[in-house]
Order: sequence, then C-alpha cells, then structure tokens
Amino acid sequence: MSAEHPTVDGGDADADADADAAEQEAAAFRAAMRGVRPLPQAAAAPAAAIERARKQKPRSRRPPSGRSDGDADGDATASSAAAPPALPAAPEEYLSFRRSGVRDRQLRRLRRGLYPIEGELDLHGLTLAHAERAFAAFIDASRGGGRRCVRIIHGKGMRSGARGAVLKSAVNGWLRRRSEILAFTSARQLDGGTGAVYVLLRA
Repeated sequence: MSAEHPTVDGGDADADADADAAEQEAAAFRAAMRGVRPLPQAAAAPAAAIERARKQKPRSRRPPSGRSDGDADGDATASSAAAPPALPAAPEEYLSFRRSGVRDRQLRRLRRGLYPIEGELDLHGLTLAHAERAFAAFIDASRGGGRRCVRIIHGKGMRSGARGAVLKSAVNGWLRRRSEILAFTSARQLDGGTGAVYVLLRA
C-alpha cells in the first residue's frame, strides 16, 4: 500500500502573495508621499463656505421701480443691476434744487434758460443701469471740459402708470448727490419742460 503524500493548500500561498504585494504597494506609496504635507484646515474653509452658500435659500430682491413701455416720454426700463438713489417725482412735477451759496439771481437765470447750454444728454430708451452710467460719464466729462450749464432730457414717464416717472425720479436723486452740481431746475417748455432739466455746474 503506497503512502499518501499531503497536498499543499494553494489558498494559503495565494494569501501570502497578496499580503506581500499589498505591503509593497503601501511602502511605495509612503515613499512617494514622503515630504508631502497636508493642507492646513483653513484652506478648506472657502469650499465649505461656498457649499453653505449654495444650500441657502436665495434672498428675494426688491424689483426695480418700473419699466418703460417704449413711449415717447422716454422713461427707463427696469434693470435688476441698477439700484439708483431716486427721489419720487410726478410726470408734470417741476423740479428745482440749489445748494447753499447759490444766489436767487443764479437760480432765476437758470430757470429762465439764460445760461448758454454747453452740453446735452438724452436718456430716452435707456435702462436705469445704462442711464446711470451715461449720467455719471456725462457729468464727469462736462466738469472736466469746463462746462457751466448743461441739459439732461429724462422724459416724463406719462405712460408708466403706477410706476410713476422712473427715470425722472432717478435723475432727481442722482443730481442731488453729486457735489459738483450747484443747482438744477426743470427746463422751459421749448427745451423739454418738465421732461428735462437745466443743470448748473461748479465753475
């Protein structure tokens, strides 16, 4: 009767080979990562903040005061990018403003259109955002060019309904907030009436 020879369990050999391979991979990884430092915790903050902001509900924005219906009065269309400082003005309201130091005589001359008009800006058909940029550029250029009196056409917004005279109200606010504006009044009828203003600039 021949002796039986024990068989070698192949599973154990395979397991040992896998363990050796894993250890070699781990050693190679450690060697490759030697000298690499983890990012500081603060570096992850922006990503976390972005994720929090993404999950938050967007805050509702108050809609602009109105938009044009493309009428001849030339009131501005609404723009979410514009948030101009506006002082409400009715379509036919006469505008008049002067800073301290402006004499009655100067205001009367301005109201009567006696100052030569040295420049004009027509804001018809512009959105509030575009109108505000055009207004600022025009005032800067007028002051830089030594102009004394200019006219700005803003329209009356007669067809804007409950929205009122959007652009006229905005111009009324913008002018008051520019220190280089000494005074302004609504124009004479032949120059646009309450749809335009004469503007007196600092000399």
